[in-house]
Amino acid sequence: MYGKETMNQKIVYLVGAGPGDPGLITVKGLSCIKKADVIVYDYLVSKSLLKNARVDAEIIYVGKQGSRHTMEQEDINKLIADKAKENKIVTRLKGGDPYVFGRGGEEGIYLKEQDVPFEVVPGITAAIATPAYAGIPVTHRSCTSTFGLITGHEDPTKNQSDIDWEKISTGIGTLTFYMGIKNLPNIVEQLTRHGRPKDTPAAVIRWGTTTSQKTVVGTLSNIVEKAKDIKPPAITIVGEVVKLRDQLNWFETKPLFGKTIIVTRSRDQASEFSDRLVELGANVIEFPTIRITKPDTFMPLDNEINRLESTDWVIFTSVNGVESFFQRMFSLDRDVRDLKGVKICAIGPATTEKVREFHVRVDCQPPKYVAESVVEALKKVDDLKGKHILMPRTDIARSYLPEELQKLGADVADVIAYKTIVADNRDGTVLENLKNGEVDIVTFTSSSTVRNFVKIIGKDNFDGFKEKVQFASIGPITTETAEEMNIKVSIKAEDYTIPGLVKAIVDDVKKRKEGGI
Repeated sequence: MYGKETMNQKIVYLVGAGPGDPGLITVKGLSCIKKADVIVYDYLVSKSLLKNARVDAEIIYVGKQGSRHTMEQEDINKLIADKAKENKIVTRLKGGDPYVFGRGGEEGIYLKEQDVPFEVVPGITAAIATPAYAGIPVTHRSCTSTFGLITGHEDPTKNQSDIDWEKISTGIGTLTFYMGIKNLPNIVEQLTRHGRPKDTPAAVIRWGTTTSQKTVVGTLSNIVEKAKDIKPPAITIVGEVVKLRDQLNWFETKPLFGKTIIVTRSRDQASEFSDRLVELGANVIEFPTIRITKPDTFMPLDNEINRLESTDWVIFTSVNGVESFFQRMFSLDRDVRDLKGVKICAIGPATTEKVREFHVRVDCQPPKYVAESVVEALKKVDDLKGKHILMPRTDIARSYLPEELQKLGADVADVIAYKTIVADNRDGTVLENLKNGEVDIVTFTSSSTVRNFVKIIGKDNFDGFKEKVQFASIGPITTETAEEMNIKVSIKAEDYTIPGLVKAIVDDVKKRKEGGI
């Protein structure tokens, strides 16, 4: 059904969220998430998609996992209709495609009966995407030109199957079975009984298109045994196309595939780091250990902003310092014109880039991204004696830099522009993952992430697993903090940036693979 919704018009979007990789959501599907008043989502929907929801959107989980149902289908139907009747835009997020074994048709019929307008937004179905991510095309000119989608969720004890096994066993080249891992023995038995050769290639793919993907390959004669440890959700694919996996396996060969990495940055800054790791195949767990907040008082920073005409240098040591400084300056009804004649120093390329976002030129960027190199860099471009230097920083910054600048005769205003506090992180599953040996690498991007990680996890808990996991550090100061806390850092960035840390992780993983570690 089609209709132009208004701010007060009810409508339900039945949206296919794709098979697992959040990047496979359609443009229209993402638009429906962003404008929804209510989002109702399933077990197989990537939760990262929910980050695109409005902050005031109501988000309801109705997932079904095996025999455990959060809500029965009839209740889900009523829920989405009732929410729409409140003159709300409802986005019903379903794994894969709404109509491919997704019961979207049932929901649409119920909405029609309730006189609730709806639209269907097709999604990429698992039968195509999951094999593709495993290096298996569902059709290929040298193998087959026919392709079938079949439910694998039938009860093997019922008197008669709804599937015409005799026709599909030999009449279709590639067969893909949804959610059939429990019934895999019956599927194999039916196929071979009705004429499919036992040496036909077969594959079972669990959590396809996600960084937790696992693929088992065999033939109809041995796939049941090979896949005995595979748990749902999984797709089974049968046909000659499976042989192409050796040539087309692109996803599972990514440099960090199979590695689980914890990112401890603040929630606002974790995305860039996480995205880089995910692109390389890693399974990323975001576990913020720090939170950026306002200082107890803005008076010292306000005083400095109000005397910028007599300031010679502003030194930014972090992206947060840049953001906090400019936002406060704008709140005081000042703008970048007040920086005329003021020279800017930025530590690190990310800090420099953030300054440039405000259309301000950086006059000095030290070659090394640590505070110690700032002094040498500034000495080369200016005589600091008698110069007034503003440093808008966090409340826990090291005192080395302002002290060294003062020794050179500079008048340094080291003011608190923001506070770094311990994040209120109560995600107990991370601790369980660490204890169970399910985490490969924990990353630290500042000294505060080290201290706060240990504080949140608990010293006793930390000592119990720290020998089972690798720790990665962005720079020498962070490494020094870790070592002071008796944490062995085995991965150290040579370039003290996020890209540098990513490179160090990739290099270490590669070296260990080549060394058989």
